[in-house]
Amino acid sequence: MFFLASTSAYRRVLLERLQLPFECVAPAVDEQRVTGETAEQMTIRLARLKAEAVARLHPGGVVIGSDQAAVRGAEILGKPGTAERCHQQLLQSSGQPVAFLTAVHVVDGAHARSESHVDRTLVKFRQLNDAEIARYIAADQPLDCAGGFKAESLGIALFDQIESLDPTALTGLPLIWLCGALRRAGIPVP
Repeated sequence: MFFLASTSAYRRVLLERLQLPFECVAPAVDEQRVTGETAEQMTIRLARLKAEAVARLHPGGVVIGSDQAAVRGAEILGKPGTAERCHQQLLQSSGQPVAFLTAVHVVDGAHARSESHVDRTLVKFRQLNDAEIARYIAADQPLDCAGGFKAESLGIALFDQIESLDPTALTGLPLIWLCGALRRAGIPVP
C-alpha cells in the first residue's frame, strides 16, 4: 500500500490506471506562491511539501506528492474557479503556447530516500472565439483545472498541438516517470 498526497479526482483516476492499492490523503499544505520563485520552483516545492506532510502521518510508507502550474509567457495561470474567469483565461490563451509544469515528489520512508521530477508539456492553443469558448465551458465545466480546460475530455478540441514526453502529465501526474520511481521504492508495477 502506498499513499497519494492529494484530494484531486484527476490524480486519483490516473493513479488507478496502475491497478495497485493506494490511499488518498489530504496533505493540508499552504499552496501560496513564495515571492520570487519561478513556476518550476513552486511546483517542486509544493509537491515535496505535500509528500512530506503525508509521510509524517505514515512513516515507513511510500508517498506521492504532485503539483502543477500552467504558464503563459511570464504569467502563472491558476484554476479559474468561475465561468467568467475561465472564459477570459481561454480567450487570452487563444493562439498562444501554454507550458504545463507537473512536479512529482516521492518519499520512500522504508528506505529513507526521496526523489523529484518535473515534466514539461507544451500546449499550443488554436485561435478561439467567444462563442466556442462559451460552448466549451458549458459542456466541460473546467473551472477546477489550471489553464481552464480538460485535455482528457472535450478540451482536446481547443488545441493545434501538444508536445510532451508523458501525456498523463498534462492531466496532473506523469505516470511514466512515476512507474520507475515506484519500482525503485520496491512497489511492483507491471
